[in-house]
Amino acid sequence: MNYFKVIQRIVLACLIGAALLLIFSKVPFIGDYKFMIVQSGSMEPAIKTGAVVMVNPIDSYRIGDVITFKKSERAITHRINDIEVIEGEPYYITKGDANNSPDSERVSSEEIIGKVLFDIPYIGYLINFMQTPLGFALIIIIPALVVIVEESKKIYLEVKNGK
Repeated sequence: MNYFKVIQRIVLACLIGAALLLIFSKVPFIGDYKFMIVQSGSMEPAIKTGAVVMVNPIDSYRIGDVITFKKSERAITHRINDIEVIEGEPYYITKGDANNSPDSERVSSEEIIGKVLFDIPYIGYLINFMQTPLGFALIIIIPALVVIVEESKKIYLEVKNGK
């Protein structure tokens, strides 16, 4: 068994997976599903800093649901701690699991991006790195080098064998 080929395929599969997550974090997935990166530790230990969460808007939210919402152009992922109905409209009081007190501002239905369906710990660090010029270059350069090396080997063997 050729260990170099196994390692090569594993690295390539990881890069492809990371590239797909990068794309899905920027572009809406099938339907309204979105991947978002958790930037702080306010939801630890339930959701780690650097996790990628998949969110989907639903019709109604309940106490205990973990939601992602926009406040001041920033996405925040917190748990619904309480619900107040003001003039027939629900407003959600949220709290990060690691925080001592609820958030000071209520969240309206319009501000909610969606309910967190699941999270993938630490992948967000890789996606953030891939969004840098160096990270993006590595996504292109490493797979390209793998293809070049493999094709060079094939050409060398064909020339050597006289084909």
